[in-house]
Amino acid sequence: MFTGIVEELGEVVAVENLGDSSRFTLRGPLVTEDAKHGDSIAVNGVCLTVVDTADGAFTADVMAETLKRSSLGALGAGSRVNLERPMALGGRLGGHLVQGHVDGTGTIVERQPGEHWEIVKIALPAELSRYVVDKGSITVDGISLTVVQAGADFFTVSLIPTTLELTTLGAKGVGEPVNLEVDVLAKYVERLLGGSDRTPGEPVA
Repeated sequence: MFTGIVEELGEVVAVENLGDSSRFTLRGPLVTEDAKHGDSIAVNGVCLTVVDTADGAFTADVMAETLKRSSLGALGAGSRVNLERPMALGGRLGGHLVQGHVDGTGTIVERQPGEHWEIVKIALPAELSRYVVDKGSITVDGISLTVVQAGADFFTVSLIPTTLELTTLGAKGVGEPVNLEVDVLAKYVERLLGGSDRTPGEPVA
């Protein structure tokens, strides 16, 4: 379980194509200082399992389905990524409960700079919009954010200077994809209340 509070802005060192999967090597000295084989690290909101660590970097295998369904497939050597270790039991929950299971991808469609912040508008798949509400929580590329406005096929978030400086959202431009994880509590409530004619879509990554 994660909190959506990014610990480190890391970098993709290499991507090795293994046919039905890829092996990523990612640099992140902070998140790897106590990491070992089998541990989890969230990369742009996708929970990956550490294969090995060395010299401030770690490797992780990414299945074809995850590459297809998340924005990780668009990454290459030199790409910056948001990194977070799982929350320790008894630790502070600074963001919200984040599973690291991406529900889908969105696209940045507009950025409105302010004097000390920036409003970002993100298009999202229609099947996810029912889980997004004004002032609710959503995870964008692994970042816990508060929804400013929720529309039928979009939502907006307000980014403070710290988020702009210390995460990938500070540099991503219009047209670029982002990983989305909606609030899992909303999906549980929907299922329990029978508010949908079908089972909510399971996480894809």
